[in-house]
Amino acid sequence: MEVFTIRNLTFAYPEQEKHALSDLTLSVQPGEFLVLCGPSGCGKSTLLRQLKTVLAPHGRRSGEILFDGRNLDSLDQREQAEKIGVVRQSTENQIVTDKVWHELAFGLESLGYDTPTIRRRVAEMASFFGIQEWFYRPVTELSGGQKQLLNLAAVMAMQPDLLVLDEPTSQLDPLAAGDFLGTLRKINAELGTTILLIEHRLEEVLAYADRVLVM
Repeated sequence: MEVFTIRNLTFAYPEQEKHALSDLTLSVQPGEFLVLCGPSGCGKSTLLRQLKTVLAPHGRRSGEILFDGRNLDSLDQREQAEKIGVVRQSTENQIVTDKVWHELAFGLESLGYDTPTIRRRVAEMASFFGIQEWFYRPVTELSGGQKQLLNLAAVMAMQPDLLVLDEPTSQLDPLAAGDFLGTLRKINAELGTTILLIEHRLEEVLAYADRVLVM
């Protein structure tokens, strides 16, 4: 079964006659690494925001969005938080706690997981992402690349089925961006997480992609 199925999706922002998305149909298979590209203003970010109810912009929408065969709007916020992970451009705006370890645990705490489960998952993610050396550091001491890696690790601690990323390397230097994209490939290959990525550094990421979607 497809992770996401989008059928004839059309969307327009309030008081805008022009559609930001027009009759878009797309299916996303389990375990795929998909890269979404196209010129600025073509609707890439608008599309990704439709894939999680809490992020969906106001406006006029028609069409159908299914997640695991169910209408996306029928999934409650907890289920969406667990199964659909999102990493955005800003390295700062996604961080909500003061310490690295607490940031890794925050999402699980918010969902009410028991302490042993939280500790196990946090330890697993710290090891997988190789961040043990700065595990107890304040997040204010981290570089931009480290903060975005922490954002990614915190999302992955909830073990989502789908990881959606909207230009996650746009604020990173080339070295940090390359490391981040390499980590996405590792997540896809070793954990089997489905990835849908908007990225402008196409020369680095196309080699990882199963499909490239052009808008």
